[in-house]
Amino acid sequence: MLGCRPNSTPMDYSTRLQATSGTPLSAESSSSYRRLVGRLIYLTNTRPDIAYAVQQLSQYMASPTNTHLQAVFCVLRYLKGTPGLGLFFAATGTPQLRAFNDLEWAGCRDSRRSTTGFLVYFGSSLVSWQSKKQSIVSRSSSEVEYRALASTTCELQWLTYILQDFRV
Repeated sequence: MLGCRPNSTPMDYSTRLQATSGTPLSAESSSSYRRLVGRLIYLTNTRPDIAYAVQQLSQYMASPTNTHLQAVFCVLRYLKGTPGLGLFFAATGTPQLRAFNDLEWAGCRDSRRSTTGFLVYFGSSLVSWQSKKQSIVSRSSSEVEYRALASTTCELQWLTYILQDFRV
């Protein structure tokens, strides 16, 4: 992938991945897919910008297809084009927790589950983030909103307790 053209986004968000899209990969290619996605999961510790794309790709580790592999290559091209992005922790700023969340109602075409994501900032530094499929199918968008706010609030409460333990 050294000679590939860089990509401006980690994933084409108009394309919805499904378990049945594409042709199944061979055993060797499946193993390669799993290794690549595993490395991308590790990379999300310092690159939260790829968290959603990696969460989508990790759902198909059991039986990946050529469509899923092409999506992995798209993330790799994005990483090639953005080597300077990552986390930055500022030494100055107000010690205040701020959180933002978003969701996608019934976004998974296979299970109709919703995806929740949040970001938590301490001052101007990003300290916590998550993009995760909800554990149950919600009946309405307001129910999804409630679950998203509840998970974000739990994260904020946990971070508040840690900061109190550190006497911040």
